[in-house]
Amino acid sequence: MIATVSVFAIAQGLSYPLLSFILQRQGVSPAMIGLSAAMTPVGFILSSPLIPALARRFGAGRTALICAALSAIVLALIGWTQNVYLWFPLRFLIGVVTNPLYVLSEIWVIALAPPARRGRVMGVYSTVISAGFAAGPLCLLAVGTQGWPPFLVGIFAFVLCGICLASVLPRLPKVDEAGHQVSVLGFVPLAWLLLFAVVVAAGFEQGALALLPVYGTHHGITETRMSALLSVMIAGNIAMQVPLGLLAERLSARLVRLACVAITVLGCLLLPLLIESSLIWPMIFVWGAVSYGIYTMSIIELGERFTGSTLVAGNAAFSLMWGVGGIAVPPLAGTAMDILGARGLPITLGLMCLALAIASLVGRRKALIVR
Repeated sequence: MIATVSVFAIAQGLSYPLLSFILQRQGVSPAMIGLSAAMTPVGFILSSPLIPALARRFGAGRTALICAALSAIVLALIGWTQNVYLWFPLRFLIGVVTNPLYVLSEIWVIALAPPARRGRVMGVYSTVISAGFAAGPLCLLAVGTQGWPPFLVGIFAFVLCGICLASVLPRLPKVDEAGHQVSVLGFVPLAWLLLFAVVVAAGFEQGALALLPVYGTHHGITETRMSALLSVMIAGNIAMQVPLGLLAERLSARLVRLACVAITVLGCLLLPLLIESSLIWPMIFVWGAVSYGIYTMSIIELGERFTGSTLVAGNAAFSLMWGVGGIAVPPLAGTAMDILGARGLPITLGLMCLALAIASLVGRRKALIVR
């Protein structure tokens, strides 16, 4: 299942830069390119509430296999049309059809992970996902961005994803029972703090990747150095999820998540002080590790607390909240930078993480009082 999701991540990681390069060659404006790219997360958001019902109606395995096939078909249509206006509905559709595949695969990984080793398994899962998304753009170095070759790589990846899934389908646990039905909206009051954590993790990642280069320009940092810093941040994300998962097994996912949030807030405070010094390199590595660790710990806790159809609804809600955070936070942080200057970025990200830290402490205190 981890192999299935990693192949999915490679296909997704390849498609974003590929389509941007093609549109740029066509002379499409940056604003239009950004709007086109936003169609996929909009598809994620709108399809998420449908996933529990689809899994119950058609079965989780059949739904995932159909989505793998449809993903390959839609990507082929994108390669065939090569038109910015036709790409709007097609990129929306690829978000709709890939989201159930991703969500259900993640649910199976959670369900298969032994409780005593869930931390390390989900750490490996998060590492592989991040590495897959990072490997997608590297594929373009091998096949280029012209013609059908890059699209064929993505199409083959989705086909391979379906083959991997089909090979283990009979042995996968049932996660689509029809007896106890929980909707995505019905899941929100059950774990609002976990969903808030997902919004923060997604918003931080998307906001940092989109606006750190702009932040660096304000400080006179070259594009090459900022690109290297972003690479180090992603490397921290990839390298540290397994250690964080092991730590969650020894302590608890909730406690490690709180520590990740606290260190992320500290990073927001240190960024303006260290951006022009050599200490920024280790700081940005740790920042990348703990900011994504918020999501990893939330996934671990989701698996600890919920099973069956509730887990399906919860994971679909995670996908929905990831889309909300990814769409809402970058414009918010960008507006703050317009008003406050460069410091608007760490202020926005820091206040968002601080709100999560306070909510986590309040939630933990209420839980202790109830006990």
